[in-house]
Amino acid sequence: MNNLSFSELCCLFCCPPCPGKIASKLAFLPPDPTYTLMCDESGSRWTLHLSERADWQYSSREKDAIECFMTRTSKGNRIACMFVRCSPNAKYTLLFSHGNAVDLGQMSSFYIGLGSRINCNIFSYDYSGYGASSGKPTEKNLYADIDAAWVALRTRYGIRPENVIIYGQSIGTVPSVDLAARYESAAVILHSPLTSGMRVAFPDTKKTYCFDAFPNIDKISKITSPVLIIHGTEDEVIDFSHGLALFERCQRPVEPLWVEGAGHNDVELYGQYLERLKRKRKAHFMSHMVLLFFEPDIRQ
Repeated sequence: MNNLSFSELCCLFCCPPCPGKIASKLAFLPPDPTYTLMCDESGSRWTLHLSERADWQYSSREKDAIECFMTRTSKGNRIACMFVRCSPNAKYTLLFSHGNAVDLGQMSSFYIGLGSRINCNIFSYDYSGYGASSGKPTEKNLYADIDAAWVALRTRYGIRPENVIIYGQSIGTVPSVDLAARYESAAVILHSPLTSGMRVAFPDTKKTYCFDAFPNIDKISKITSPVLIIHGTEDEVIDFSHGLALFERCQRPVEPLWVEGAGHNDVELYGQYLERLKRKRKAHFMSHMVLLFFEPDIRQ
């Protein structure tokens, strides 16, 4: 993408594409659904059925801890939501926005493992056009999707903002940053985040153009909650420089987790990541994490 001709560059900037087209080309790769949701006769209870491609790694007992339902967004789409009860005494719930090439079925085992390990519950959702969710994946729908998830988490389960940790991974950092810029929460975790769509496609981009999609770089300074950024130094999809740039724009950054040698999809497999989790686990992971978040700005 960096080897465009002069005429191609002129075409791009004189007749720029709309943000939605940039978004759809760069970001959305919905897989064939790996699950279905079946509703009972009352219309109030949904049963999760996973396909083999979901690669479920636990027993039926753990699966019983997963509650699924559908909710409607402001754009009129119905999105699938998943609440994973990993701990009866969990103080915090992660509002998890997943990456671009997976759905809730593929993420379900990961959610069970992560939540059990860090002693918190996890609430997630599928973007419009993913899994059992209706509609098409677009930037505007991303924002409407997380808004609907936020409302459902708070009203259906009575969870207060101070007990929610907003977690976004890859493309999931886009709705996460947008939500966190408008609502305060216990903390925000951005895992392999991007600064903007144009900056991913054209790494030398220095400013945000009107046709740019996913402008995290312009929104992150509006987040008043503490922010942890996690990024692999050898990320081949979203360059490590994106994490650094976002870190510099945070109002309340905490010590970032730069995972040496990690790429875009394997951060969790590296010792640095695991050691950080183990260290926090010994001190009741989430309580310790929130205390860490409220330490003074480490850049001072």
